[in-house]
Amino acid sequence: MLKTTLLPSAALAMVFGFGLVLYGGTNDAKLPPRFQTSDRCYACHNGMTTSSGKSFSIGLEWSASMMANSSRDPYWQGSLRRETIDHPESKAQIEDECSICHMPIPRYEAKLQGQLGQVFAHFPFDTKKKNNSAAEDGVSCSVCHQIGPQKLGTPESYVGNFVIDPPVSKNNHPEYGPYLIQPGEALIMDSSSGGFRPTEAAHIADSGLCGSCHTLITKALGEGGKELATFYEQMPYPEWLHSDYAGKQSCQSCHMPELHESSPIASVLGVDRTGVRRHSFVGGNFLLLSMLNRYRDDLSVTALPEEMSNAVSESMEFLQTQSARVTLTDITRHGDILNASVEVQNLTGHKLPTAYPSRRVWLHFVVRDRNGQVVFESGKLRPDGSIVGNDNDDNPLQYEPHYSRIDRQDQVEIYEDIMKDQAGQPTTGLLHAVGYLKDNRLLPSGFDKHTAPADIAVVGAAADDPNFAAGETRVEYSVSVPNAQGPLRIEVELYYQPIGFRWAHNLLSYDATEPQRFVRYYDSQAADNAVVLAHAEAEQ
Repeated sequence: MLKTTLLPSAALAMVFGFGLVLYGGTNDAKLPPRFQTSDRCYACHNGMTTSSGKSFSIGLEWSASMMANSSRDPYWQGSLRRETIDHPESKAQIEDECSICHMPIPRYEAKLQGQLGQVFAHFPFDTKKKNNSAAEDGVSCSVCHQIGPQKLGTPESYVGNFVIDPPVSKNNHPEYGPYLIQPGEALIMDSSSGGFRPTEAAHIADSGLCGSCHTLITKALGEGGKELATFYEQMPYPEWLHSDYAGKQSCQSCHMPELHESSPIASVLGVDRTGVRRHSFVGGNFLLLSMLNRYRDDLSVTALPEEMSNAVSESMEFLQTQSARVTLTDITRHGDILNASVEVQNLTGHKLPTAYPSRRVWLHFVVRDRNGQVVFESGKLRPDGSIVGNDNDDNPLQYEPHYSRIDRQDQVEIYEDIMKDQAGQPTTGLLHAVGYLKDNRLLPSGFDKHTAPADIAVVGAAADDPNFAAGETRVEYSVSVPNAQGPLRIEVELYYQPIGFRWAHNLLSYDATEPQRFVRYYDSQAADNAVVLAHAEAEQ
C-alpha cells in the first residue's frame, strides 16, 4: 500500500505513473516513454549456458519471481480490497496508488491520459481485456530497465517516484543494463523489440534503484478521507543506509545472486561476461510463491510449475543460509532453575524482518529431560500458523512485548513491528496506521538505534534494552525445570513467517471475494507458513 496523493486532472496530465515529471531529459519532449511486455524479451534472454555448461534463463527465473507476479499476489489483492472497504470514499485513489508497484504499466498509461490507475477492473485476468497483458506482467522487464539515474538514492525518489527516461527518438528507447553492447549485437534487440536499445548504465546496479519502490510512506486516512498522519510503512533502503552495508554490499548483490563464472546474457550472439546476475529476486516471500503455484489456475499464473517450485526452494535456502545465526551461551542449572543466554545475529543489511509489516521472526526455546520429555517451551508454532503464548494471535487488541528476560512459557520473544491506529490500538489496516506500538526487529550491523531517525526508529522496550544492539541481541532465559532429570537438552530455533496469523485472519471479517479467498489459501498452507532461519543445541 502506498502514499495516497489526490491530484487534480491538470496535475495528472503532468505527472505519470510513479508521481514523476513526465520527461526526464529527452531530445524530443513530444515522445512519451513506452513499455513492452516481458514476452518480447524471452526469446533472447532464456536458454543461456555458463562457461561450465550450466543452463540458466533470465526470463524464466523472472517469471517465477514476486516481481513478475506482483499483480497476481493474492495477499495484496485481499488487503487492497480491505482498504477500499475501510475507506470507500478514497477507493479510486487507493487503487491508483496501490497500482504504482503492483501494476506499473497500465497505471503509467492511465496517467498519460490524465486518469487514475485501476486494479479491480483488470480482474479476472483475461487476454481479451484491454491492457490485461500489461497488468498481468507485474513489474515487467522494461519498467526497471528504463529507469533513469535522476533522484535515485534520495527521498525524492521514494514511493515509486523514479524517472522513466523517454525515448531519444521515435525508434530509440534506451533500456539500461550493466554492460556495453556492441552495435551489431544491439541491432538484434533493436529490430526485434521495435526500437528498444540496450544501453550501458552504472545506475542499474545502484541500491537506490531498488530503494525507490521499496521505500513506502503512506498517509493514515480518517473519516471522509481526511489525512491523519504520515506512516513509514516499509523502509528497507533507509535501514540499509543506516547500516555498515551501505557502500559495501548492494541490494542487487544479495537479492540477484551472481553467477560466479562467465556467461552470456543473451542466447542469440551473446558473448561471455563476468558478474552476470540472476533475475530470481530471492527474498522473504516463499509462502506467496507457494500459493501462486498451488492455486495457479485461480490466479492466472503463467510461470511453469517447476520454475515456481524452484523459486520457493531458492527463497527458503536463501533465508536459511544468509539471514541469521543463533548461539546458546552461559548455560547453568541451580536446583530447579535453568539459566541460558540466547544470542541472535542479524546477517542481513536491513532490519530482520524488513519491509511489509506482516512479517515476524521469533525464538522457539525448548528444554527436554534425559527421556526427551519437554519440561519448558516458549514460542511453539501451532498448526494454524499462530504462536502459543503470543498475545496478538489470541487477541487482536493486544500484543507481545519485547523481552530481555523470559521465565514463563507464555512469554515469547518476537521480533516484529506492531502498528497502531489513531486510538492507540494495534491494527493491521495500513491506512489506519499512524505509527508503531512496537518495533524490535533485529538491527543490521552498524545500525545505531540512538541516532536512527524517526522513520526507522526502534520503538518500545527494545529502545532501552542494552542487549538489543546493532547486528546482535541477547535474551536471558531463567526457567523452572522442577524434578527434571538430566542431562537436559536445550534447543533454540529462530523462526520466520512472511505473514503472521493475525495479519491473515483480520481479513476474515471482510465479506468480499479477495479477502475470503486469501484466508482460505492461508489456512490451507498454514503448516508451511514458517521456516527456521537458524538453530542451536546444547546439554546441561
